Amino acid sequence: MIPSENFVSKAVLEAMGSVFTNKYSEGYPGKRYYGGNEFVDKAENLAIERAKKAFGVPRANVQPYSGTPANFAVYLATCQPGDTIMGQALPDGGHLTHGWKTSFSGIFYKPVQYHVKADGYIDFEEARRLARENKPRLIWVGASAYVRQFPFKEMAEIADEVGAYLAADVAHISGLIIGGAHPSPAPYVHIITTTTHKTLRGPRGAMVMVTEKGLQKDPELADKIDKAVFPGLQGGPHDQTTTAIAVALGEALKPEFRDYAHQIVRNAKALADALMKNGLKLVSNGTENHLMLVDLTPIAKGHGVFAQEALEAAGITVNKNTIPLDPSSPFYPSGIRLGTPAITTRGMKEPEMEKIAKWIAEAVNETKNYKLPAEKAEIGEYVKKFKEEIKGNAAVKNVRENVRELCGRFPLYKGM
Repeated sequence: MIPSENFVSKAVLEAMGSVFTNKYSEGYPGKRYYGGNEFVDKAENLAIERAKKAFGVPRANVQPYSGTPANFAVYLATCQPGDTIMGQALPDGGHLTHGWKTSFSGIFYKPVQYHVKADGYIDFEEARRLARENKPRLIWVGASAYVRQFPFKEMAEIADEVGAYLAADVAHISGLIIGGAHPSPAPYVHIITTTTHKTLRGPRGAMVMVTEKGLQKDPELADKIDKAVFPGLQGGPHDQTTTAIAVALGEALKPEFRDYAHQIVRNAKALADALMKNGLKLVSNGTENHLMLVDLTPIAKGHGVFAQEALEAAGITVNKNTIPLDPSSPFYPSGIRLGTPAITTRGMKEPEMEKIAKWIAEAVNETKNYKLPAEKAEIGEYVKKFKEEIKGNAAVKNVRENVRELCGRFPLYKGM
């Protein structure tokens, strides 16, 4: 149930394991440094055209190896080292590459970070003030742990006021956008980046797209992006991934994908409501997309690791995560992050969300007697001991059996 993970189709699996993995294709379609790329060109052009159609953009680059290189390409195309950039702070749900201090984006550039308010919504007043004071060259909108709809229009107003490039990182919600379950950034931003393996349900790859608004700001922007990806940051593209992206985009353009995207959101809202009914506290009291954050501070600060490991023992995979104004550290955060893309891919719907929420609450409840030691040196051994003990917990073992039975009724790949 990690919201950044999903299950690909058989067709995507086949593309990833195809003979395209054998080829080297430095360059772009029609402009390769190697011979023998006739069919690679066709596959890449197909992926590009489908990306343009899916997102309503004039230019798309489908070669980035993953989300971080895609975002790095945006910096390379729009900024000089030392330029001021702005993004949502990592502990508040942002992404490492939006200016966090341990990322290249916070090392090579001057980062300014905006935050969310106590209610979990982005603090636009702060973001506007920071933009006016610092005049960033590039502003990011998008996040990896934000449970509300991404505010493309509001952030565009701020970026336009200070003359900044606005890049939307929609890695988490790209499938929701294509399926019409989340508003599109295309009318508001200059650049769109996304991974292809989350709600889009494709291989582990990425894309960078330039909008009409982006070309109006800088007619050479798309060419700068292409040069930043290759030869700026990468060598030969992973042709099998490019082909699989084309397959995944083809699937996403079908009518049934629209139903799937909306079901992800319906499931997430149902799961969030059921979790709260079972006594768990959620950041922002719900969700508008595919993920939610459980705030575990009513149990104890830094309790995310205990919930994560208890749920792992119960057959439910989530990840520990910071919450806004987290009283603990990113290494031992006070929340867990979970979502519905993968279980929706399996065919589960609202009735299953009720059951899953009950099981999550039951497993988390079994961790209430555990607390992080005050002494940092004692934490590792204490958590190790907890992990062994929780595996033998009767309630957790019972949840695991229920999870196993449920998954058996929703198999992934029939006949494989």
